[in-house]
Amino acid sequence: MELRQIQYFVAVAEELHFGRAAEQLHIGQPAISQQVRRLERELRTQLFDRSGRSVTLTPVGQALLPEARELLRAMDSFAAKAERLAARSEATFRVGISSALGERLDDFLDALPGGGDGTRFEFQTLDAHTRLEGVRAGRLDAAFVRGVENAPGLRLLTLWHDPLVVALPAAHPLAGRDRLDLADLAELPLRIATRTENPVLFDAVVAACRKAGFEPVLGPAFTGLQDTLAEIGTGAACWTPMYPTAAPLVSSRRVALLPLNGAPITMRMFLALRENADPGRLELLSAASTQVRRMVEEENQIRRT
Repeated sequence: MELRQIQYFVAVAEELHFGRAAEQLHIGQPAISQQVRRLERELRTQLFDRSGRSVTLTPVGQALLPEARELLRAMDSFAAKAERLAARSEATFRVGISSALGERLDDFLDALPGGGDGTRFEFQTLDAHTRLEGVRAGRLDAAFVRGVENAPGLRLLTLWHDPLVVALPAAHPLAGRDRLDLADLAELPLRIATRTENPVLFDAVVAACRKAGFEPVLGPAFTGLQDTLAEIGTGAACWTPMYPTAAPLVSSRRVALLPLNGAPITMRMFLALRENADPGRLELLSAASTQVRRMVEEENQIRRT
């Protein structure tokens, strides 16, 4: 017995006419008649009564028709599921990330409905400008970006808000406090990437300092977070802002990390997608964005209290 024989049986049963059934299936009438007769021989019973001027179902044919339709529905479901699984196994979701995401990337992946439905993720650590251009050009499917409130041609999903913390020498008197006011750092040189290297962070920190009543004094060149932290650990009187997700990088007891009262320097993290992103994928990513945002808001509220 073959599935095509079941398909031919159902077509003839619905049309009650071999010619019309053949037209529906885009095959010749002799072929459909031959296969239905073969099916009847294999089942050792008549499915159709051909004795009159029209074709009718026999009682056996009527009894078997619901099961035959169910078989075809099961076959369609089987084929559709196989196609979806094949597409998922072949799908690669290319994402641009920064080096300071830390556990937030895990939080986002955990928030994806169904764990991402089997999608294979490919991550590329790139600077913010390259990430955005990669999404626009189609080289990336999405990108994590901070502080960009407007990106023409892209859709920005808010993920979370990061209140920056401060790293300073553990030997400095300020390090003994539980938390600081930003103005407490007015006399200390600021170690930060240049505006050319990271305009979003630079502008946010400088604006916050000015709002707190002082112009930051720029210290020695920022040569990377690890190098800068190592130099701060030697006791050099300076400070640098850090994303809380980068806190695990501080392994030296010579460096103190302190939160700032009122979270004066807060960076918003977005997920950038093309405006014409696949609706199904957009729905999945939007759901994950909402869930991870709520989770981070709860964490930040706990820290503030």
